[in-house]
Parts: sequence; C-alpha cells; structure tokens
Amino acid sequence: MRVKGMNRFLRGIRRPHLLCNYLIKKMSWLFTDKMYLRLRFYCELGYWLDFNNPKTFSEKLQWLKLYDRRPEYTIMVDKIEVKKYVAEKLGPEYVISTLGFWNTPDDIDFEALPNRFVLKCNHNSGGLYLCRDKSTMDVEAVKKKLRKSLRQNYYWLGREWPYKYVKRRILAEEYMIDENKKELVDYKFFCFHGTPMLCQVISDRSEDEKIDFYDMNWKRQNGLIGLSSNVRNAEVTMPSPHSFEQMKRNAAILSCGIPFSRIDFYEINGRCYFGEITLYPNAGFGKFRPNEWNEEIGKWLKLPSLKNNKVKGEVVN
Repeated sequence: MRVKGMNRFLRGIRRPHLLCNYLIKKMSWLFTDKMYLRLRFYCELGYWLDFNNPKTFSEKLQWLKLYDRRPEYTIMVDKIEVKKYVAEKLGPEYVISTLGFWNTPDDIDFEALPNRFVLKCNHNSGGLYLCRDKSTMDVEAVKKKLRKSLRQNYYWLGREWPYKYVKRRILAEEYMIDENKKELVDYKFFCFHGTPMLCQVISDRSEDEKIDFYDMNWKRQNGLIGLSSNVRNAEVTMPSPHSFEQMKRNAAILSCGIPFSRIDFYEINGRCYFGEITLYPNAGFGKFRPNEWNEEIGKWLKLPSLKNNKVKGEVVN
C-alpha cells in the first residue's frame, strides 16, 4: 500500500467513518450507483440520503445523478467539447483560446507551445499544469502527471455519470493574465432552472483560499461558506466585477432548461470569459456552513418528474 494510502488508513482507524469512506471509494466497483451514493453520502455528511423525499441541496444533487441523464450533459463536462458548445450559445469571444489537444502526453509538441500556457485533461478535476516559463518546465514530470490523470475514471469517484462517456484527452489553452490582479478570481454562478441565484467567489486560491457568496444584487451573504472545507470568508466585501451583468446573462443562457448547474466565469481585464459547467459541485458531498443553508438552497431546486426522464442505455439500481 502506498504511503499516502497507509496514512489515510491509519487515520481511519482512529476515526471509523473516515476508514469506511476510504474503503468504499477503493472498492467502488462493488456497488451499484444508488448504494454507493448512499454509503458515501452518510460517510461525508453524517445522515442517510433519502432518494424518495430529498430535501437538502446535497440530497437533490444525488437524485439528479441517477434520474436526470441527458446526453448533452456529457458535452457540458468535457473541457474540450464544451468550448464549442459555449461558442455557439454565447459567441467565441467568451471562450479562452485553445492551443491544441492530444490523446497522449507523447503527442504534445512542447516546442510549438508558447512560453506560457495551461495544460489539463478534459475529463476530470486536478490534472492541471500552469506553465509560467517554459524554460523551467520539467517535461517528463508534466507528462507523468498527465498520464496519471488520463488513467483516472472520474465517474467512479462520485458516480457523476456524464464523465463516464467523455473521451479522455489533453488540452492546452492560452495562459490568461489580469493586469490588475495577482491571480484570477473565480465567479461561480449557482443556477436553478435557468435562473442564477448565488455567485460563489473564490479568491487567493494559491495562497490562502477564501470563499464568499453574493446574491444577484451583489449583496454579500455574510457568514456563508461552502462547499470546500478548511476555508474562510474574505476579510472585506469584494467589489462587483465590471462584467457582472454580462456574467448573469451568460449564466442564464447556459443553464436554461437544466434543473441545477454551476456556470463559472473569470473576469480578465474587464472582460467576461467562460470557465466551466459543473452539474454536481463537490460531487454533492460538500458542506455549507452554517448547515441550514443546505436545506434552504435545496428549496430552490425543484426536481423533475421521473415520468419525464429516461435513462438511456442503462438501468439505475
């Protein structure tokens, strides 16, 4: 067993719910989607998931994983294909330029890439490399990281079924710099049935990550934190981005007809750029603080009728 895995195992002995969660993820293939989600949900959030009468935001995201399965969702979570989708919906000016995409790390011609660029896999979270100066890049180390990322079947971790059908590839895109900020700020719009309701703002990600929520009038929701652990609110209220109204309009267009989606943007030198579409933030296992927000936000999400949903090609157990 690897050292990292052994450390998790030893921590789990002292905290049984961590051990159970670790073992469930390691033996994911043993469980149906529904059983796996029930077990993971209990380990992560401390109460049993009710598929028959879901009330919290976290419960409803699990329900959507099983019963709202549309082919276009696979396009939305594919970091390569979604760019074409967004360009058609909004216009190419909102999409960060793609420098190339490849099936394997060995296919990449690093010499042809500019001095600064971003490399990432299209099917998961975490397989990211930011190149700020190509002369200092360890090409073999980057290739090793990308190979590891390509091997990951992201579906198994949170049973986020759209990732199951994404063709795994690598893409390079333009390295974006805001002249007025040390690093880019994430603006993540929580959209319900095509209506943006909350904007999650993530700042200082590389040093001391902070998370805040604002409503659509840019009123800060004081004290609300989610969905990552070990983060805090920023010390001061952030100014509204110059392109906030455009972000809201774009989020409404991209989320139209979807029960829930999180539409992410950056503001770079005063202009709005698309980031990604996420259907299940933190795989639905994240926590809001204070906890009552989980049920309050859950009220905004009206689940579709099962009579109107068809699961193509597979049976949900």
